[in-house]
Parts: sequence; structure tokens; C-alpha cells
Amino acid sequence: MLQTILKSYNLDINAVKITPFGSGLINHTWRIEGQQQVYILQRINDAVFKNPQNIADNIQLIGEHLRIHSPDYLFVSPIKNTEGSEMTISDDGFFRLFPFVEGSHSIDVVTTPEQAFEAARQFGQFTFLLRGIEISKIKTTIPQFHDLSLRYRQFQEALVKGNKARIEEAQEWIRKIEKNVDIVHVFENIKTNTEFKLRITHHDTKISNVLFDKNDKGLCVIDLDTIMAGYFISDVGDMMRTYLSPVSEEEIDFSQITVRKDFYQAITEGYFSEMKNALTTTEKQYFAYSGEFMIYMQALRFLTDYLNDDAYYGAKYPKHNLNRAINQLVLLHEIQLSY
Repeated sequence: MLQTILKSYNLDINAVKITPFGSGLINHTWRIEGQQQVYILQRINDAVFKNPQNIADNIQLIGEHLRIHSPDYLFVSPIKNTEGSEMTISDDGFFRLFPFVEGSHSIDVVTTPEQAFEAARQFGQFTFLLRGIEISKIKTTIPQFHDLSLRYRQFQEALVKGNKARIEEAQEWIRKIEKNVDIVHVFENIKTNTEFKLRITHHDTKISNVLFDKNDKGLCVIDLDTIMAGYFISDVGDMMRTYLSPVSEEEIDFSQITVRKDFYQAITEGYFSEMKNALTTTEKQYFAYSGEFMIYMQALRFLTDYLNDDAYYGAKYPKHNLNRAINQLVLLHEIQLSY
């Protein structure tokens, strides 16, 4: 499979070392190490991204904007193949090749407030630098990706059509979801509030989507497949969801789930260092809500999938998605207590 793809970039599969790379769960990624240069090859998951060309178009538009208006920003563009395209299409799927940024590394787990600050600053800077692009030119790569109203409707459908035994088993957590439905109502108000601006947002702000230098200073944002028009609460909320707790969404010892207030402060300071003057007064008032928004949405998605017999996420053990939903609901409670 890879032999044909590499050939389209004038690379000989017999002259390179190929190893799996990264911790991403959606796309397949390899490190391609040649004698002269190191590359990152990625196959786009077209089961998730139904129209991969939209991704390529967005990246090209953003790259051109940054080259003109922010030439000092480190933007990692795909390498063009022998036909001059930034995406190679074959019977095996959709592929891109990127140069590996020498001296850079990524982080899978946030361990210090300084890392949280740097990541938040990078995501804030990215959105700020792209403010000159007409939002209508950005294409949607995953429709309704962070539409909380949709996720709640899907949850309600699962209560009617889902596994009856699981619905009965999960009653305590279903009630907690319903008790927090005001989070959905706030989001619906945001969508009609002109003080909330649609901006180019990353939508997947986990720490591994930032490149760091040897001193753990942020270099740039990577993994741009989910870049779409959205509200700032998506990016800030995803950082809160994945940075604030010392344990991940997989943790089943729920007593370990806490909100690290120094990490919250780091996210706030890092994001505001780039975006404070761009956010409206009303948006700033909803900064803390961002965490509730994303944590609640992920709890909804995990619980909905559990009630639907794990049809979307799958499961590594029988109560996997139920436990992940509980994990997120505990985190939601902790962040609400921290305000």
C-alpha cells in the first residue's frame, strides 16, 4: 500500500524506515525516515471525514493566508506530490505527507501548568492570526461536530430506542444528564446571540496537537483536519476537559477526578494572552461555561453510545462507555464546584 503512495512523492520504500507514529485514534500516521529528511505520512479516515478534499482546501486557504499576513508563524504545510497536489488519492484512501519539524516534540498528557499555558496560547494565537479570513470560505469537515443541541436530541432518542436493560442500569446517570440540561439551553442562546462570533477554530485542542521545542515552549498547532467555523467555547472547553483533571476519561477510580485550579488559570492566561482583545465582553463572561459545555457534551456522547450498545465508539469491556460517561459527569460536577 505505502509503496505506491511514497512513489508519488519520489520516495523509495526500500530506502526509508517506516514506523507508526503518534497517539491519534482517527487517522493512521507513520514516521518516514530517509537519508536526507524525515517525514510524517498520514492517511485520512474517510469514514469520519466524508469529504477529505474539504480538509485539503481549508489547509491550503489557511496556509496562503499565514504566508502573506504572518510569515513568521511556523505553519506545517503538506508536501506536494509529483502531480502538484497536497493530497494523494489511491484505492487505499487519502494521504498527505508533511515534513517533520526538527527539534520538535509533542506531549500526550499535560503534567504542568506551564504546558497548559503554552498550549492555550498556541490555540489562541492560531485563531487570532486567522481572523482576516472570510468565515464563509472555510469548509465544514464534520457537520454539526460540536452541536450540543444535536447531541442532546440523540441522547433523547436513545432513551426511547436504546437497550432497555442498559437504560434501567444507567438511571442515576441519566438523571444527572437531565438535571444539567440548562447547559444545552445556554448553548442554544449562544447560537442566536450576536455577541458570540463565529471564528476559525481548531475543535480538537488536546495537548498532542501542539508542537513544543526542547524547552517545552509552544511552536505551532498541528492536526488541522477539524478546523471549521465555530465558537471559542469549543477550543477553550476541550482544553478544560482534557487538561484540568490529573486523570483521563478512561479513569474508573472516580475519586481521582479533580479540577486543578492552577491549570485552569494557566489555560485562561494562555488563551487571553492572544485572544483577550478579540473576545467580546459577553464572550469573556462565558469563559468558564466553556468547560461545562465540552465536558457535558462528551458525557452525553458516551452515555448515548452505551445506551445504543456501543455502536459508535465501540468498547474494550462491557461497561466501557458507561464508565467514561460517569467519569465526565464527575468532572462536570467538580468544575461546577470550582466556580
